[in-house]
Amino acid sequence: MSQKINNLSEAEANAVVRMAWEDRTTFDQIKERTGLSEADVIKLMRRELKPGSFRLWRKRVSGRITKHRKLFERHIKPSC
Repeated sequence: MSQKINNLSEAEANAVVRMAWEDRTTFDQIKERTGLSEADVIKLMRRELKPGSFRLWRKRVSGRITKHRKLFERHIKPSC
């Protein structure tokens, strides 16, 4: 597991989990605030959540345009 994940305090880990559950907070924003990549966030969520909650979260964010900034920007800027 990434050193960044292991060095998080409980409060920091809880904050990342909250941001990851929010639909409007992109993985890019989480990286800007915490330095954790999308893969690191996934590892943290796998560690912190119950297995069923993790599966529910993964299913939810996998289909979300808003969790990925580039997809979201492409979605809101229709091509002319």
